[in-house]
Amino acid sequence: MRIIGGAFKGRRFNPPAKNWPTRPTTDFAKEGLFNILYNTFDFESLRVLDLFGGTGNHSYEFISRGCRDVTYVDKFPGCVKFVKKTAQELGIEDQLRIVHSDVFKFMPLDGQQYDYIFAGPPYGLPVTDSIPDLVFEHGLLAADGLFVMEHNPNHSYQDHPNYEQERHYGKTIFSFFGHTADEQA
Repeated sequence: MRIIGGAFKGRRFNPPAKNWPTRPTTDFAKEGLFNILYNTFDFESLRVLDLFGGTGNHSYEFISRGCRDVTYVDKFPGCVKFVKKTAQELGIEDQLRIVHSDVFKFMPLDGQQYDYIFAGPPYGLPVTDSIPDLVFEHGLLAADGLFVMEHNPNHSYQDHPNYEQERHYGKTIFSFFGHTADEQA
C-alpha cells in the first residue's frame, strides 16, 4: 500500500499479513475517491473520522494532504499497534487521534461532529447496513459534512434517506451520504 497524494506521496507501508483482519482500499479506488474529495473540501480545515480504520490508509491520506484533525477507530489490537507505529514514523502523532475501540461502542459515546466520515467495515460484517443509520442517529456528521461508506455489490443504500450518490471502482463501491435539506433547516 502507498500514500497517493500530498506531503507523503509515494510513501509505502506494509502491515503484517499474518492474521490481519483488514481489506485495505485499493490504490485505484482510493485515488478515485480522493479526486472527488479534493474538489469538495479544503483538507486543512477538516475534522475527519475514520471508522474501521484498519491499516490507517485513509487517515494517512488526509494528514498527507494537510488535514490536522483525524480520529482513527479500530478494535483490532494489531491494527492499532501498526497505526501507532506508522504515525510515529511519519511524525503525525499530533494530527492523529487513535482510538482502540469497537466502532459500535464508540459512535454513541464520542459526542463530537466531523466534516468527513469514512467507514470501511469488513465486507462480511452482519450489521453493515446499520452503519449509515447510526452515523446520523448519533449526530456524528456536521451539518455540511459528508459520510462515505465503502462496500461491495452485496449492499445498496440508494433507498436510505441520506443517500446522495455512489461511485464504483471495480467491486469496490463508495456510497455518499449527507444531511437532507430538512435536517439542515
